[in-house]
Amino acid sequence: MRRYAPALLLAASLLGACSVLEAPPQVRGNKVDADQLKELIPGTATRADVTSLLGSPTAKATFDDNTWIYISEVTQPRVGRVQGINSQDVVTAVFDDRGVLQSLTHKTKDDAKSVSVVARATPSPGSDSTFMQQLLGNVGKFTAGPTAGGNSSGGDSGATFGAK
Repeated sequence: MRRYAPALLLAASLLGACSVLEAPPQVRGNKVDADQLKELIPGTATRADVTSLLGSPTAKATFDDNTWIYISEVTQPRVGRVQGINSQDVVTAVFDDRGVLQSLTHKTKDDAKSVSVVARATPSPGSDSTFMQQLLGNVGKFTAGPTAGGNSSGGDSGATFGAK
């Protein structure tokens, strides 16, 4: 048993070092703290209050400047450098025309709905020719035309450079 003790100690220390080398979580977007949301009371808080507490919004609604959206995501690299999502949060603040906060909603990763992606291709205009057909398709379609420097017979090349 004493012969294996150094090997076991080495293996335990190597496994323990794996957690030390783990990459730290990365916060993306505007992370809103739950305590800050409690300070904002709909009907009394204004745009200035929301900006001073939460900062500027990540986005505004496309057709409504009175809807502010704060989006955040905490990710951490996992095996093979694949980003794992630890948490996702979306806070929506809706104001009236006077700039007074009307409602606050908070959505998390648990509120997300899965979306199925359709694997279709959008058709592009033109023919369905292959690369080789496109490459060789222009062979023989060009005709020799007059050259800019004249021809060998000394005659007119067909190009006029001024009024006669």
